[in-house]
Amino acid sequence: MARKDNDYFNTFVKLVDYSCEAARLLIEVMTDYHPEDLEQRMIEMHEIEHGADLEKHLMMERLAKEFITPIEREDIMAMAHQIDDVTDSIEDVLMRLYMFNITVIRKDALDVALIIEQCCCELKKALEEFSNFRKSKTLHKHIVEVNRLEEDGDKLYTEATRRLYVSEMNPVGVSAWTHVFHIMEKACDSCEDVSDVIESVMMKNS
Repeated sequence: MARKDNDYFNTFVKLVDYSCEAARLLIEVMTDYHPEDLEQRMIEMHEIEHGADLEKHLMMERLAKEFITPIEREDIMAMAHQIDDVTDSIEDVLMRLYMFNITVIRKDALDVALIIEQCCCELKKALEEFSNFRKSKTLHKHIVEVNRLEEDGDKLYTEATRRLYVSEMNPVGVSAWTHVFHIMEKACDSCEDVSDVIESVMMKNS
């Protein structure tokens, strides 16, 4: 594959790198949680998200000018938007912790955050192989692993939400954590959406 064609695939890896960085920051915040530091941590998270946006916009500008692309233009756009959704969802989790004045992190929330990070790491492995999707012997394995992790995330989300409604007596706390868990589950789903785009490209070009 020509070097110019590889620019798109390299950008996909860069974009998911931002997702991985955001997931690591979320875990760092939740592991050693200090509500009074959340405003500063949101600034750090937004810098990550803004970096991802700039990278995506540069790729879109290049895409608008180029006639021939290594995969269909719609797939390039879908991939960029889906990876962006992953990073945005992770940033949204941190914003919800601040907005709802969460003072203590639930263990099951940290468990879901760890799954989100694992999903991002597995996506990065998949996207590092994506440029060689016609010949890669490991790409499908990474896609399957992302799907497995997303299923694990769904199970954690279901059980965490049930525990919340069984054990939490404060209705404000129930409402707040319901929203937080929903956004975390959305982050896992977004990771699977990226793997679905990869799989779709593989099928269309097989």
